[in-house]
Amino acid sequence: MSKLDAAMERFSSALDQLEAGINRRGIKAQTASSAERELVALREDRSRLADELDQMKAKARQLDETAGAVSGRLDETIAGIRAVLEP
Repeated sequence: MSKLDAAMERFSSALDQLEAGINRRGIKAQTASSAERELVALREDRSRLADELDQMKAKARQLDETAGAVSGRLDETIAGIRAVLEP
């Protein structure tokens, strides 16, 4: 998950730099309008990606919990089999 977090941080940073660049340069009205539309689209993408990241983190937590439960059950089963096999 850290790769996704790093990618989201880079994306957010790039978006912030784009916004700052637009504000600093005072782009012509037509170009600014186009850039603003792109900025809105990028913000929507960032929001969508953040939602997907949250969903993936929740799924990863769920899978980790399930793996832990399965591991515990396997340990108990192995211990039971060993107890039966001991003379």
